[in-house]
Amino acid sequence: MLTYIKESIEELRNNVTWPTRAEASNLMVVVAVFSVLFALATWGVDTVFSKLVQLYFNNVLN
Repeated sequence: MLTYIKESIEELRNNVTWPTRAEASNLMVVVAVFSVLFALATWGVDTVFSKLVQLYFNNVLN
């Protein structure tokens, strides 16, 4: 287990390329925008399905 942790730290130090602060900021903005868009898309689909289910049961029960 100790060897695994040491090798993991070594890999993080030598093999991983970390983004610059500017790149990280840009990526954060991209993730935030896509998260909002995905949330809006999910809300839209949920609203449409909710209306369809409501119409279906209103027609079945009447």
